[in-house]
Amino acid sequence: MSISKTQFGYTRPVSLFKSASIVSGLTLVSRITGLMRELLIASTFGASALTDAFNVAFRIPNLFRRLFAEGAFSQAFVPVLAASRQKNGDEATHVLMDQAATVLAWALLATSVVGVLAAPALVWLMASGLQDSPQGFEVAVVMTRWMFPYIAFMSLVALAAGVLNTWKQFAVPAATPVLLNVAMISAALWGSPWFGAMGIAPIYALAGGVLLGGVLQLTVQLLALKRLHLLPRIGLSASALRQAWRGEGVQRILQLMAPALLGVSVAQVSLLINTQIASYQGAGSVSWLSYADRLMEFPTAMLGVALGVVLMPQLSAAKAANDSLRYSAMLDWGLRLVLVLALPCSLALLVFSLPLVSVLYNYRAFSAHDVQQTTLALMGYGVGLLGLVAIKVLAPGYYARQDIRTPVRIAVAVLVVTQLLNFMFVPLLAHAGLALSIGLGALINAGWLLWGLRTSGAYLPLAGWWRFMAQVAVACAVLVGWLMWAAQHWDWLALHDAPLMRVALMAGVLAVSALIYFASLRLTGLKLRELLRQ
Repeated sequence: MSISKTQFGYTRPVSLFKSASIVSGLTLVSRITGLMRELLIASTFGASALTDAFNVAFRIPNLFRRLFAEGAFSQAFVPVLAASRQKNGDEATHVLMDQAATVLAWALLATSVVGVLAAPALVWLMASGLQDSPQGFEVAVVMTRWMFPYIAFMSLVALAAGVLNTWKQFAVPAATPVLLNVAMISAALWGSPWFGAMGIAPIYALAGGVLLGGVLQLTVQLLALKRLHLLPRIGLSASALRQAWRGEGVQRILQLMAPALLGVSVAQVSLLINTQIASYQGAGSVSWLSYADRLMEFPTAMLGVALGVVLMPQLSAAKAANDSLRYSAMLDWGLRLVLVLALPCSLALLVFSLPLVSVLYNYRAFSAHDVQQTTLALMGYGVGLLGLVAIKVLAPGYYARQDIRTPVRIAVAVLVVTQLLNFMFVPLLAHAGLALSIGLGALINAGWLLWGLRTSGAYLPLAGWWRFMAQVAVACAVLVGWLMWAAQHWDWLALHDAPLMRVALMAGVLAVSALIYFASLRLTGLKLRELLRQ
């Protein structure tokens, strides 16, 4: 791997940005199709008790998916896998993969069975306010049962993705989420009319699309592993499970998962509390938050997730090799990218959210009132976008050191702070207060993680940060001025009757925004291309 010296005073592997670009580009495709999915759902079903029911039902398997998949399991599995490959070689690492897959598969089977049986209790715990609409509560229970096996598929997808990313095969894990969106779009376009013709509520088709999407994603990932001769072997007997459970690597993963599970559980408890509160804010509140969250996923996934996915195995390998300089330099590089790319997105969501929501959602069943309510939620989320993205870079810095307890303690404290903020903001702002509390909590979380890495000496900022921040601030100020003018100059809601003109106008505004921002960076002397190539 070649190394290049840069204006920022440190050397970086030139392949890191290439890998992050692959993940980010494919994630962009995923988020575009995801936005198409949400746009179709919004225009077809609007924001109602039934869409609230679907969003609640979809959040339940996603809650457990984050526990088993992107959450505790991945946080523990990837560092142990990367360290094993660095120290013990590929053959021993393959044994670890087989053992981890066996234990995970058995755990998922038990979880899925319990989840299907306990669906009514889970829906009540997630959103008891749905009982104000008996039909909505019952629909949520049925769809939860349909979608619960999705957890098993996606958790195995997470295992496969961890293996592929460790072997620096980033494309397939980043691309497969598109399949979920395609399956759900197909369900909305063709499944829902078919269900309606049969006398079944059309919203049920979306649950079938979710389950199909999980099957497709797992199939593609397994084929990729098979092609690379990395397909794990799952033990189907009780003796195989016992042997896998006793494996040294599995025990290390389980030890790391314990605090990680607590940490992820804290985030999911926060989601559970917020969904409960939203379910009492009136019909449509859960959906407004969900639609705003979908827009937030664009910058969060393209920037934060992409950087986190690429940095995690690299940081783990650097720590395993005791290369503290390379470890710190990678964190510094990631944080610079977070600031230069996430800060303008955050500011754009604050001053240009109504035009964005109008252009993307204001069709058919999605009314002007829905636009206003979704806009308020999006602005609340936008406050914390910089923190949400930074966490995706900072947290892997701890996981790579196999220190999961510190992020957990921080997460617990932030959960308490977030709920205190809810007491302040929800009575004033209703569902938008929930979004604002989450945004502020993310900023506190990121700041705390950064402070911990700095005080422990794990991360040493390199020279040039004050100048770098000033350059970004100047470019952001110019961008905000342009977006504020564009938001007020055109009546974006009134252009509802001219959708093509509104879309073209939005495309033009965003193109000019990008030109203004990056030209401003250039004029301040910031060489963005050099930073990206590091």
